Amino acid sequence: MSSSKTLLGFVAGAAVGALAGILFAPDKGSKTRKKIKQKSGDMADSVKHKFSDFIDSVKNVYSDAKDEAEEVTDKAKSKLSSAKNEVKNSLS
Repeated sequence: MSSSKTLLGFVAGAAVGALAGILFAPDKGSKTRKKIKQKSGDMADSVKHKFSDFIDSVKNVYSDAKDEAEEVTDKAKSKLSSAKNEVKNSLS
C-alpha cells in the first residue's frame, strides 16, 4: 500500500519537524504553545485530507474490482448459456 506508507512518512516528517521547531524556538513559551497549537491544527487538517483521499482511492479500487467481477460473471453466464443451448441442439 503505497498510500499508507506515504501517509505514515508524512506524519513522521511532520512530527520531526514540529519537534525541531520546538527545540530551536527563540520565542517565549506562550508564543511557542500558540505556534504548536496552530501547527498541530494544520497537521491534523492535512492528515484528515490525506486520509480522505486514501479512503476515496480504496473506494475507487473496490468499485472498479466489483464492476470487473460483474463483467466477468456476465460473460461466464453468457458462455454457459450458449454452451447449454449447443448441447440441447446437438441432442435434439
